[in-house]
Amino acid sequence: MFKRKIYDKMLKWKKNSEGRTALLIEGARRVGKSTVAEAFARKEYESYILIDFAETSKEVRELFEDVSNLNYLFLQLQLRYRVDLYERKSLIVFDEVQLCPKARQAIKALVKDGRYDYIETGSLISIKKNVKDILIPSEERRLTMYPMDYEEFLWALGDATTIPLLKKCYDASVGLGDQMNRRQMRDFRLYMLVGGMPQAVDEYIRSNNFRHVDQVKRDILNLYEDDFMKIDPTGRISMLFDAIPAQLNKNAARYQASSVLGSVSADRLLEFIAELKDSRTVLVAYHANNPDVGISNSKDLSRFKLFVSDTGLFTTLMFKDRDFTENIIYEKLLSDKLGTNLGYLYENVVAQILAANGNELYYFTMMNEVSKHNYEVDFLITRKNKICPVEVKSSGYKTHKSLDVFTEKFSGRISQRYLIYTKDYAKDKDIFCLPVYMTMFL
Repeated sequence: MFKRKIYDKMLKWKKNSEGRTALLIEGARRVGKSTVAEAFARKEYESYILIDFAETSKEVRELFEDVSNLNYLFLQLQLRYRVDLYERKSLIVFDEVQLCPKARQAIKALVKDGRYDYIETGSLISIKKNVKDILIPSEERRLTMYPMDYEEFLWALGDATTIPLLKKCYDASVGLGDQMNRRQMRDFRLYMLVGGMPQAVDEYIRSNNFRHVDQVKRDILNLYEDDFMKIDPTGRISMLFDAIPAQLNKNAARYQASSVLGSVSADRLLEFIAELKDSRTVLVAYHANNPDVGISNSKDLSRFKLFVSDTGLFTTLMFKDRDFTENIIYEKLLSDKLGTNLGYLYENVVAQILAANGNELYYFTMMNEVSKHNYEVDFLITRKNKICPVEVKSSGYKTHKSLDVFTEKFSGRISQRYLIYTKDYAKDKDIFCLPVYMTMFL
Protein backbone atom coordinates (compact mmCIF):
# COMPACT_ATOMS: atom_id res chain seq x y z
CA MET A 1 0.00 0.00 0.00
CA PHE A 2 1.18 3.50 -0.77
CA LYS A 3 1.69 5.80 2.19
CA ARG A 4 -1.40 7.97 2.58
CA LYS A 5 -1.94 11.01 4.80
CA ILE A 6 -5.44 9.93 5.76
CA TYR A 7 -3.86 7.15 7.83
CA ASP A 8 -2.76 9.66 10.49
CA LYS A 9 -6.31 11.05 10.64
CA MET A 10 -7.59 7.54 11.17
CA LEU A 11 -5.15 7.06 14.04
CA LYS A 12 -6.45 10.25 15.67
CA TRP A 13 -10.01 8.99 15.28
CA LYS A 14 -9.14 5.67 16.95
CA LYS A 15 -7.41 7.39 19.85
CA ASN A 16 -9.97 10.12 20.43
CA SER A 17 -13.12 8.17 19.70
CA GLU A 18 -12.43 5.11 21.85
CA GLY A 19 -15.38 3.35 20.24
CA ARG A 20 -17.90 6.17 20.64
CA THR A 21 -18.15 6.79 16.89
CA ALA A 22 -17.75 4.85 13.67
CA LEU A 23 -15.49 6.23 10.96
CA LEU A 24 -17.02 6.80 7.53
CA ILE A 25 -14.46 7.22 4.73
CA GLU A 26 -16.06 8.80 1.68
CA GLY A 27 -14.44 9.22 -1.69
CA ALA A 28 -14.63 8.51 -5.39
CA ARG A 29 -14.24 4.96 -6.65
CA ARG A 30 -10.66 3.65 -6.92
CA VAL A 31 -9.25 6.40 -4.71
CA GLY A 32 -7.88 3.84 -2.24
CA LYS A 33 -10.51 3.71 0.52
CA SER A 34 -10.71 -0.07 0.84
CA THR A 35 -6.95 -0.48 0.72
CA VAL A 36 -6.22 2.00 3.49
CA ALA A 37 -9.07 0.67 5.64
CA GLU A 38 -7.79 -2.90 5.49
CA ALA A 39 -4.18 -1.85 6.03
CA PHE A 40 -5.30 0.12 9.08
CA ALA A 41 -7.29 -2.84 10.38
CA ARG A 42 -4.38 -5.22 9.91
CA LYS A 43 -1.82 -2.99 11.64
CA GLU A 44 -3.79 -1.30 14.42
CA TYR A 45 -6.01 -4.16 15.71
CA GLU A 46 -5.53 -7.70 16.97
CA SER A 47 -8.15 -8.96 14.52
CA TYR A 48 -10.60 -7.63 12.00
CA ILE A 49 -13.46 -8.63 9.72
CA LEU A 50 -13.85 -6.94 6.35
CA ILE A 51 -17.35 -7.23 4.87
CA ASP A 52 -17.30 -6.26 1.21
CA PHE A 53 -20.93 -5.56 0.36
CA ALA A 54 -20.09 -5.61 -3.34
CA GLU A 55 -19.33 -9.34 -3.06
CA THR A 56 -20.78 -10.67 0.18
CA SER A 57 -23.57 -13.24 0.30
CA LYS A 58 -27.26 -12.58 0.73
CA GLU A 59 -27.11 -14.36 4.08
CA VAL A 60 -24.58 -11.85 5.44
CA ARG A 61 -26.67 -8.91 4.23
CA GLU A 62 -29.72 -10.36 5.94
CA LEU A 63 -27.91 -10.39 9.27
CA PHE A 64 -28.32 -6.61 9.38
CA GLU A 65 -32.09 -6.67 8.84
CA ASP A 66 -32.55 -7.23 12.57
CA VAL A 67 -29.85 -6.15 15.02
CA SER A 68 -31.86 -6.64 18.19
CA ASN A 69 -29.62 -9.58 19.13
CA LEU A 70 -26.03 -8.46 18.67
CA ASN A 71 -24.61 -11.58 20.30
CA TYR A 72 -26.13 -13.62 17.47
CA LEU A 73 -24.86 -11.15 14.85
CA PHE A 74 -21.27 -11.25 16.13
CA LEU A 75 -21.34 -15.03 16.48
CA GLN A 76 -22.50 -15.42 12.87
CA LEU A 77 -19.86 -13.01 11.56
CA GLN A 78 -17.08 -14.83 13.40
CA LEU A 79 -18.27 -18.19 12.08
CA ARG A 80 -18.68 -17.02 8.49
CA TYR A 81 -15.37 -15.13 8.29
CA ARG A 82 -13.48 -17.51 10.61
CA VAL A 83 -12.11 -14.66 12.68
CA ASP A 84 -12.15 -14.30 16.46
CA LEU A 85 -13.25 -10.87 17.67
CA TYR A 86 -11.79 -9.40 20.86
CA GLU A 87 -13.60 -6.76 22.86
CA ARG A 88 -12.10 -3.26 22.25
CA LYS A 89 -9.29 -4.87 20.24
CA SER A 90 -11.06 -5.74 16.99
CA LEU A 91 -12.38 -3.81 14.02
CA ILE A 92 -15.23 -4.53 11.63
CA VAL A 93 -14.99 -2.86 8.21
CA PHE A 94 -18.12 -2.26 6.14
CA ASP A 95 -16.67 -1.89 2.64
CA GLU A 96 -18.91 -0.30 -0.03
CA VAL A 97 -21.50 0.21 2.68
CA GLN A 98 -23.79 2.16 0.37
CA LEU A 99 -24.73 -1.19 -1.18
CA CYS A 100 -26.25 -2.37 2.12
CA PRO A 101 -28.15 0.55 3.68
CA LYS A 102 -29.34 -1.59 6.60
CA ALA A 103 -25.74 -2.19 7.65
CA ARG A 104 -25.15 1.53 7.71
CA GLN A 105 -28.28 2.05 9.79
CA ALA A 106 -27.07 -0.66 12.20
CA ILE A 107 -24.05 1.49 13.11
CA LYS A 108 -26.13 3.25 15.75
CA ALA A 109 -26.76 0.05 17.67
CA LEU A 110 -23.28 -1.34 17.04
CA VAL A 111 -21.51 1.78 18.36
CA LYS A 112 -23.82 1.92 21.37
CA ASP A 113 -22.91 -1.70 22.15
CA GLY A 114 -19.26 -0.61 22.29
CA ARG A 115 -17.53 -3.96 21.92
CA TYR A 116 -15.70 -3.26 18.65
CA ASP A 117 -14.65 -0.42 16.38
CA TYR A 118 -16.22 0.19 12.97
CA ILE A 119 -15.02 1.74 9.74
CA GLU A 120 -17.31 2.25 6.75
CA THR A 121 -16.10 2.99 3.24
CA GLY A 122 -18.22 3.95 0.29
CA SER A 123 -18.79 5.88 -2.89
CA LEU A 124 -21.90 7.82 -3.87
CA ILE A 125 -22.95 7.44 -0.23
CA SER A 126 -25.11 10.55 -0.11
CA ILE A 127 -27.22 9.67 -3.14
CA LYS A 128 -30.83 9.85 -2.01
CA LYS A 129 -31.86 6.44 -3.31
CA ASN A 130 -29.20 4.78 -1.13
CA VAL A 131 -30.39 6.33 2.13
CA LYS A 132 -34.03 7.28 1.66
CA ASP A 133 -35.36 4.29 3.64
CA ILE A 134 -32.90 4.28 6.53
CA LEU A 135 -32.04 6.35 9.57
CA ILE A 136 -28.62 7.95 9.03
CA PRO A 137 -26.59 7.26 12.19
CA SER A 138 -25.38 10.33 14.05
CA GLU A 139 -22.54 8.23 15.42
CA GLU A 140 -20.56 8.54 12.18
CA ARG A 141 -17.37 10.56 12.01
CA ARG A 142 -16.75 11.42 8.34
CA LEU A 143 -13.47 11.69 6.48
CA THR A 144 -13.19 12.49 2.79
CA MET A 145 -10.44 10.67 0.96
CA TYR A 146 -8.97 12.44 -2.05
CA PRO A 147 -6.62 11.18 -4.77
CA MET A 148 -2.96 11.08 -3.82
CA ASP A 149 -1.60 14.61 -3.51
CA TYR A 150 1.77 15.65 -4.91
CA GLU A 151 3.65 14.74 -1.73
CA GLU A 152 2.03 11.31 -1.59
CA PHE A 153 2.88 10.86 -5.27
CA LEU A 154 6.53 11.65 -4.56
CA TRP A 155 6.50 9.26 -1.60
CA ALA A 156 5.34 6.54 -3.99
CA LEU A 157 8.33 7.33 -6.20
CA GLY A 158 10.68 7.06 -3.21
CA ASP A 159 11.17 10.82 -2.74
CA ALA A 160 10.60 12.01 0.83
CA THR A 161 12.91 15.06 0.70
CA THR A 162 11.58 17.36 -2.05
CA ILE A 163 8.44 18.66 -0.32
CA PRO A 164 10.14 19.49 3.03
CA LEU A 165 12.82 21.40 1.11
CA LEU A 166 10.20 23.28 -0.93
CA LYS A 167 8.38 24.14 2.29
CA LYS A 168 11.58 25.63 3.73
CA CYS A 169 11.95 27.82 0.63
CA TYR A 170 8.32 28.89 0.87
CA ASP A 171 8.60 29.74 4.57
CA ALA A 172 11.79 31.71 3.91
CA SER A 173 10.24 33.50 0.90
CA VAL A 174 13.09 32.50 -1.40
CA GLY A 175 13.11 31.00 -4.86
CA LEU A 176 14.88 27.92 -6.14
CA GLY A 177 16.54 29.52 -9.14
CA ASP A 178 15.40 29.14 -12.74
CA GLN A 179 17.16 25.86 -13.44
CA MET A 180 15.86 24.12 -10.32
CA ASN A 181 12.37 25.55 -10.88
CA ARG A 182 12.30 24.09 -14.39
CA ARG A 183 13.20 20.71 -12.96
CA GLN A 184 10.51 20.97 -10.28
CA MET A 185 7.93 22.02 -12.86
CA ARG A 186 8.78 19.00 -15.00
CA ASP A 187 8.33 16.71 -11.99
CA PHE A 188 5.04 18.38 -11.12
CA ARG A 189 3.76 18.07 -14.70
CA LEU A 190 4.48 14.35 -14.41
CA TYR A 191 2.12 14.29 -11.43
CA MET A 192 -0.49 16.23 -13.44
CA LEU A 193 -0.28 13.62 -16.20
CA VAL A 194 -0.28 10.46 -14.08
CA GLY A 195 -2.58 11.84 -11.40
CA GLY A 196 -3.21 10.57 -7.91
CA MET A 197 -5.37 7.48 -8.46
CA PRO A 198 -3.36 4.66 -6.83
CA GLN A 199 -3.88 2.26 -9.75
CA ALA A 200 -2.52 4.80 -12.22
CA VAL A 201 0.47 5.58 -9.99
CA ASP A 202 1.18 1.88 -9.55
CA GLU A 203 1.01 1.34 -13.31
CA TYR A 204 3.41 4.22 -13.94
CA ILE A 205 5.90 2.81 -11.43
CA ARG A 206 5.51 -0.71 -12.83
CA SER A 207 5.61 -0.02 -16.57
CA ASN A 208 6.97 3.52 -17.00
CA ASN A 209 4.62 3.68 -20.00
CA PHE A 210 2.18 6.54 -20.41
CA ARG A 211 -0.05 4.55 -22.74
CA HIS A 212 -0.54 1.88 -20.09
CA VAL A 213 -1.20 4.55 -17.47
CA ASP A 214 -3.73 6.19 -19.75
CA GLN A 215 -5.60 2.90 -20.20
CA VAL A 216 -5.87 2.49 -16.42
CA LYS A 217 -7.34 5.97 -16.17
CA ARG A 218 -9.79 5.24 -18.99
CA ASP A 219 -10.93 2.15 -17.11
CA ILE A 220 -11.58 4.30 -14.03
CA LEU A 221 -13.49 6.86 -16.10
CA ASN A 222 -15.61 4.04 -17.52
CA LEU A 223 -16.45 2.93 -13.98
CA TYR A 224 -17.57 6.46 -13.20
CA GLU A 225 -19.72 6.50 -16.32
CA ASP A 226 -21.38 3.26 -15.21
CA ASP A 227 -22.14 4.79 -11.82
CA PHE A 228 -23.59 7.90 -13.43
CA MET A 229 -25.89 5.78 -15.59
CA LYS A 230 -27.18 4.00 -12.49
CA ILE A 231 -28.06 7.35 -10.96
CA ASP A 232 -29.43 8.91 -14.14
CA PRO A 233 -30.23 6.47 -16.98
CA THR A 234 -30.88 9.41 -19.33
CA GLY A 235 -27.11 9.99 -19.48
CA ARG A 236 -27.30 13.68 -18.63
CA ILE A 237 -25.00 13.41 -15.60
CA SER A 238 -22.44 11.65 -17.80
CA MET A 239 -22.74 14.46 -20.32
CA LEU A 240 -22.11 17.07 -17.62
CA PHE A 241 -19.01 15.19 -16.47
CA ASP A 242 -17.58 14.59 -19.95
CA ALA A 243 -17.96 18.26 -20.88
CA ILE A 244 -15.86 19.58 -17.97
CA PRO A 245 -12.62 20.14 -19.98
CA ALA A 246 -14.48 21.79 -22.86
CA GLN A 247 -16.41 24.03 -20.48
CA LEU A 248 -13.25 25.17 -18.69
CA ASN A 249 -11.53 25.72 -22.01
CA LYS A 250 -14.26 28.22 -22.96
CA ASN A 251 -13.04 30.44 -20.12
CA ALA A 252 -16.64 31.40 -19.46
CA ALA A 253 -17.88 32.91 -16.22
CA ARG A 254 -19.78 29.73 -15.37
CA TYR A 255 -20.46 26.18 -16.47
CA GLN A 256 -22.94 26.62 -19.32
CA ALA A 257 -25.19 23.63 -18.71
CA SER A 258 -27.65 24.61 -21.42
CA SER A 259 -24.99 24.14 -24.09
CA VAL A 260 -24.46 20.59 -22.85
CA LEU A 261 -27.97 19.44 -21.92
CA GLY A 262 -30.18 21.83 -23.81
CA SER A 263 -33.25 22.92 -21.89
CA VAL A 264 -33.24 21.72 -18.28
CA SER A 265 -35.02 23.18 -15.26
CA ALA A 266 -32.97 24.96 -12.62
CA ASP A 267 -34.14 22.55 -9.91
CA ARG A 268 -33.22 19.48 -11.96
CA LEU A 269 -29.80 20.93 -12.75
CA LEU A 270 -29.16 21.53 -9.05
CA GLU A 271 -30.01 17.88 -8.39
CA PHE A 272 -27.56 16.74 -11.07
CA ILE A 273 -24.78 18.90 -9.62
CA ALA A 274 -25.53 17.69 -6.08
CA GLU A 275 -25.30 14.08 -7.24
CA LEU A 276 -22.02 14.72 -9.05
CA LYS A 277 -20.61 16.48 -6.01
CA ASP A 278 -21.69 13.66 -3.70
CA SER A 279 -19.93 11.15 -5.94
CA ARG A 280 -16.63 12.91 -5.14
CA THR A 281 -15.68 12.59 -8.81
CA VAL A 282 -15.93 16.34 -9.31
CA LEU A 283 -15.14 19.52 -7.41
CA VAL A 284 -17.62 22.38 -7.57
CA ALA A 285 -16.52 26.02 -7.32
CA TYR A 286 -19.43 28.38 -6.70
CA HIS A 287 -19.59 32.03 -7.58
CA ALA A 288 -19.36 34.29 -4.52
CA ASN A 289 -21.76 37.19 -4.90
CA ASN A 290 -20.22 38.97 -1.92
CA PRO A 291 -16.53 38.05 -1.48
CA ASP A 292 -16.04 38.44 2.24
CA VAL A 293 -15.55 36.35 5.39
CA GLY A 294 -18.50 34.00 5.68
CA ILE A 295 -18.28 33.57 1.94
CA SER A 296 -20.53 30.50 1.98
CA ASN A 297 -23.47 32.74 2.83
CA SER A 298 -23.17 34.49 -0.52
CA LYS A 299 -22.51 31.56 -2.85
CA ASP A 300 -24.67 31.43 -5.94
CA LEU A 301 -25.86 27.87 -6.54
CA SER A 302 -26.85 28.73 -10.09
CA ARG A 303 -23.35 29.94 -11.06
CA PHE A 304 -20.61 27.38 -10.74
CA LYS A 305 -17.62 25.73 -12.37
CA LEU A 306 -16.83 22.03 -12.37
CA PHE A 307 -13.42 20.43 -12.01
CA VAL A 308 -12.40 16.76 -12.08
CA SER A 309 -11.30 15.57 -8.64
CA ASP A 310 -8.11 14.06 -10.10
CA THR A 311 -6.10 16.03 -12.65
CA GLY A 312 -4.65 12.84 -14.12
CA LEU A 313 -8.18 11.75 -15.00
CA PHE A 314 -8.84 15.26 -16.29
CA THR A 315 -5.89 14.94 -18.68
CA THR A 316 -7.29 11.71 -20.08
CA LEU A 317 -10.80 13.19 -20.27
CA MET A 318 -9.36 16.06 -22.36
CA PHE A 319 -8.49 13.60 -25.12
CA LYS A 320 -11.34 11.17 -24.67
CA ASP A 321 -12.31 11.53 -28.33
CA ARG A 322 -9.23 9.49 -29.31
CA ASP A 323 -8.91 5.73 -28.94
CA PHE A 324 -5.98 6.33 -26.62
CA THR A 325 -3.98 9.32 -25.56
CA GLU A 326 -0.91 9.04 -27.74
CA ASN A 327 2.45 9.05 -25.99
CA ILE A 328 3.49 12.10 -28.00
CA ILE A 329 0.74 14.12 -26.32
CA TYR A 330 2.01 13.06 -22.91
CA GLU A 331 5.57 13.83 -23.93
CA LYS A 332 4.67 17.32 -25.10
CA LEU A 333 2.63 18.00 -21.99
CA LEU A 334 5.50 16.81 -19.84
CA SER A 335 7.97 19.10 -21.61
CA ASP A 336 5.45 21.96 -21.69
CA LYS A 337 5.51 22.07 -25.51
CA LEU A 338 1.94 21.16 -26.39
CA GLY A 339 0.68 23.94 -28.65
CA THR A 340 -2.54 24.77 -26.86
CA ASN A 341 -3.63 26.96 -24.00
CA LEU A 342 -3.50 24.73 -20.95
CA GLY A 343 -4.70 27.30 -18.45
CA TYR A 344 -7.72 25.16 -17.62
CA LEU A 345 -5.46 22.18 -16.85
CA TYR A 346 -3.51 24.23 -14.30
CA GLU A 347 -6.75 25.64 -12.94
CA ASN A 348 -8.00 22.08 -12.36
CA VAL A 349 -4.90 21.01 -10.44
CA VAL A 350 -5.03 24.14 -8.26
CA ALA A 351 -8.69 23.36 -7.49
CA GLN A 352 -7.69 19.82 -6.57
CA ILE A 353 -4.93 20.98 -4.24
CA LEU A 354 -7.05 23.61 -2.52
CA ALA A 355 -9.93 21.18 -1.97
CA ALA A 356 -7.66 18.45 -0.59
CA ASN A 357 -6.31 21.01 1.90
CA GLY A 358 -9.81 21.60 3.24
CA ASN A 359 -10.79 24.73 1.31
CA GLU A 360 -14.27 25.23 -0.10
CA LEU A 361 -13.96 26.44 -3.69
CA TYR A 362 -15.27 29.87 -4.69
CA TYR A 363 -14.53 32.29 -7.51
CA PHE A 364 -15.58 35.84 -8.33
CA THR A 365 -16.32 37.76 -11.51
CA MET A 366 -16.70 41.52 -11.91
CA MET A 367 -16.95 44.14 -14.61
CA ASN A 368 -14.78 47.24 -14.81
CA GLU A 369 -17.23 50.12 -14.98
CA VAL A 370 -14.93 52.16 -17.21
CA SER A 371 -13.70 49.59 -19.74
CA LYS A 372 -16.75 47.30 -19.44
CA HIS A 373 -14.29 44.40 -19.40
CA ASN A 374 -15.08 41.29 -17.32
CA TYR A 375 -12.45 40.13 -14.85
CA GLU A 376 -12.34 36.91 -12.91
CA VAL A 377 -10.54 35.85 -9.75
CA ASP A 378 -10.05 32.11 -10.13
CA PHE A 379 -10.28 31.19 -6.45
CA LEU A 380 -11.06 32.85 -3.13
CA ILE A 381 -9.85 31.31 0.12
CA THR A 382 -10.38 32.62 3.63
CA ARG A 383 -7.70 33.06 6.27
CA LYS A 384 -8.84 34.19 9.71
CA ASN A 385 -11.04 37.25 9.12
CA LYS A 386 -9.76 38.07 5.64
CA ILE A 387 -9.92 36.66 2.13
CA CYS A 388 -7.09 35.74 -0.22
CA PRO A 389 -7.71 36.05 -3.98
CA VAL A 390 -5.86 33.55 -6.18
CA GLU A 391 -5.20 33.93 -9.90
CA VAL A 392 -3.88 30.99 -11.94
CA LYS A 393 -1.66 31.28 -15.01
CA SER A 394 -0.45 28.45 -17.24
CA SER A 395 2.63 30.45 -18.18
CA GLY A 396 5.33 32.48 -16.49
CA TYR A 397 3.73 35.84 -17.15
CA LYS A 398 3.15 37.89 -14.04
CA THR A 399 0.27 39.97 -15.40
CA HIS A 400 -2.49 40.08 -12.82
CA LYS A 401 -5.10 42.57 -13.94
CA SER A 402 -7.90 40.61 -12.27
CA LEU A 403 -6.12 40.74 -8.92
CA ASP A 404 -5.56 44.46 -9.35
CA VAL A 405 -9.18 45.23 -10.21
CA PHE A 406 -10.36 43.04 -7.34
CA THR A 407 -8.04 44.83 -4.93
CA GLU A 408 -9.27 48.25 -6.02
CA LYS A 409 -12.78 47.21 -5.09
CA PHE A 410 -12.22 45.12 -1.96
CA SER A 411 -8.87 46.21 -0.54
CA GLY A 412 -10.11 46.26 3.06
CA ARG A 413 -11.12 42.61 2.93
CA ILE A 414 -7.86 41.18 1.59
CA SER A 415 -5.14 39.44 3.58
CA GLN A 416 -2.72 38.20 0.89
CA ARG A 417 -2.83 38.06 -2.89
CA TYR A 418 -1.48 35.07 -4.80
CA LEU A 419 -0.52 34.49 -8.41
CA ILE A 420 -0.03 30.80 -9.24
CA TYR A 421 2.14 30.29 -12.32
CA THR A 422 5.02 28.23 -13.73
CA LYS A 423 8.04 30.39 -12.89
CA ASP A 424 10.12 30.59 -9.73
CA TYR A 425 8.94 32.04 -6.42
CA ALA A 426 8.90 35.85 -6.50
CA LYS A 427 7.10 38.90 -5.13
CA ASP A 428 5.53 41.58 -7.28
CA LYS A 429 4.93 44.37 -4.80
CA ASP A 430 2.49 42.75 -2.35
CA ILE A 431 1.56 39.84 -4.62
CA PHE A 432 3.10 36.45 -3.88
CA CYS A 433 3.98 34.76 -7.19
CA LEU A 434 4.13 31.03 -6.50
CA PRO A 435 5.13 28.15 -8.77
CA VAL A 436 2.15 25.82 -8.98
CA TYR A 437 3.87 23.10 -6.95
CA MET A 438 3.88 25.44 -3.93
CA THR A 439 0.08 25.80 -3.95
CA MET A 440 -0.08 23.11 -1.29
CA PHE A 441 1.46 25.51 1.24
CA LEU A 442 -1.30 28.10 1.07
